Amino acid sequence: MDDIVLSTHGLTRRYGGQKALDQVSLTVRRGEIYGLVGRNGAGKTTLMRLITGQSVPTEGRVELFGATGRDLRRARARMGAMVEVPAFSPFLGARENLEYYRLQRGIPGRETVEEALELVGLADAGAKKFKTFSLGMKQRLGLALALMNRPDLLVLDEPVNGLDPEGVVEFRRLLGRLHRERQTTVLISSHILAELANVATCYGFLERGRLLEEITAQTLEERCRVCLRLQVDDAAKASVIFHIKLGTDAFKVLPDNTLELYDHLDCPQAVSQALAEEGVFLQSMERRGSDLEGYFLDLIGGGRDA
Repeated sequence: MDDIVLSTHGLTRRYGGQKALDQVSLTVRRGEIYGLVGRNGAGKTTLMRLITGQSVPTEGRVELFGATGRDLRRARARMGAMVEVPAFSPFLGARENLEYYRLQRGIPGRETVEEALELVGLADAGAKKFKTFSLGMKQRLGLALALMNRPDLLVLDEPVNGLDPEGVVEFRRLLGRLHRERQTTVLISSHILAELANVATCYGFLERGRLLEEITAQTLEERCRVCLRLQVDDAAKASVIFHIKLGTDAFKVLPDNTLELYDHLDCPQAVSQALAEEGVFLQSMERRGSDLEGYFLDLIGGGRDA
């Protein structure tokens, strides 16, 4: 249990008669970059607000570093979060804004301000007034605030929103650095699923307030792997044909005489011919494979605006 940083148990949040979150139980382990995937309105931000203490659950509980209930406040001191851009003073510079929050939160060491600004690429903009910041710069400053206490757990809701392509790449490098050098555990949501796929080590899929599935990046990659899926009348015999005639062991036998072949993807005719010559009846053959977005859409039964 020591490797579990964050877990939720039956977490539910109602607004009036409507459930924004419905019995969500997830687990985030030490060192993971946990990607939270869901369409707009699926409950991602609500979940993060409950985890960070910005909102109170209607039912269920949050467990953080083994702490629950009244002990959560102390445990949250080990967390950094950017769920919404904080209320920075428009007339103060980046450095002054961070110094204000450092003193307010009792974070020791003035050098933590400079370190955070350096990490997010705002070291040269420390004196610039917040009111002149672009959306991307505001996002960076919010991230700097989340990093200032050197958190063990970092909670980020749409952190690349407003960043230009260069900023997105820099953010990806920053997450990699935090993960590699500090072993920081990260819970992150993003509507840019292709970018999420570049950093996440595991995923949780939310739809209409419910957690549909938790899956590691490795398992997702295996499930999304491009292949030829074949339905035959004799899977055992087809396996021998793949091994001897096609010279490959890159296949998997599934139930109901179904096989997935990960080789010879560009020559399906040769595959069907080899089976026919040995008397194996091929009922169907289709090319399969997906990415994170395709997997998610298949999971929720289609739709857009992920």
